[in-house]
Amino acid sequence: MLPLLSGLVPGLLPPLAARLEWLVRILLILAGGWLAIGGVYVFQAILLRRFDITAADNLRARRVHTQMQFFRRILIAIVVLLDGGILLWSLHNHDLWKYGTGLLASAGLASLLLAAAAKSTASNLIAGLQIALSEPIRMDDVVIVEGEWGRIEQITSTYVVVRIWDERRLIVPLSYFIETPFQNWTRSTSQIMGTAFLYVDYSVPVEPLRQHLQQIVAQSPLWDGRVCGLQVTNLSERTMELRCLVSSPSSGENFDLRCLVREEMIAFLRDHYPWALPTLRIQSASDSKPESKHVSTPDAS
Repeated sequence: MLPLLSGLVPGLLPPLAARLEWLVRILLILAGGWLAIGGVYVFQAILLRRFDITAADNLRARRVHTQMQFFRRILIAIVVLLDGGILLWSLHNHDLWKYGTGLLASAGLASLLLAAAAKSTASNLIAGLQIALSEPIRMDDVVIVEGEWGRIEQITSTYVVVRIWDERRLIVPLSYFIETPFQNWTRSTSQIMGTAFLYVDYSVPVEPLRQHLQQIVAQSPLWDGRVCGLQVTNLSERTMELRCLVSSPSSGENFDLRCLVREEMIAFLRDHYPWALPTLRIQSASDSKPESKHVSTPDAS
């Protein structure tokens, strides 16, 4: 490269040309590393274009998105290390290599101290590799973490961002998902079942309510056609507990379907069985005929 620089700039002094050659070599190596990192991002974009995470059946897409985020960071780290090594090798400075060897030898004790101080960081990096391979969570998974319902929004090399249903963000270390039990509602499929409870009087016939529940879900696009049932699940001294069990393609749709079932079932009870409201019967000593008094409306959960 030195003759080339001398040809382009006549009269260039050899020391100055050598320094310019050294500078151009460094810039070329850095540019090569930058292009390699850009190539990693381009490869990720081309690969993920085939896997739409917004599709209805996106299990495979979520798996690929999760793994690519982790492997992209590993590839970039490898490129940076290789680029730095090539840069040092290209300098051809024996003093620099000698100082570097001394620094590496003296860094043994410091590395032990840093490893002890960065124990949590190292555990999170190992947990990230375990998550990418064993897949306890994926991008856009529906999870229950610390009692909060949300979706996996981002998986970094040290933490996970969970988007809570009310637009809050829960930041959780990666090691949490390896060491702590949590709920994953979309581990193998997004289909889910949910319940709606009604508390009615003993005089209510169950079969008409069961038939009306079938009509409600049959007319709703939120139902996936798998499960629909109504059963008496508990009895107390005043009320009868009815459980409406319905299924949906996803947890969000199931929540809306459960709310719809509660509203429609309460309206049906109010219109056809107004005495189905839980009642409290009282009787005075002078009156042998008991009186019925409504004290509450059907409760749902």
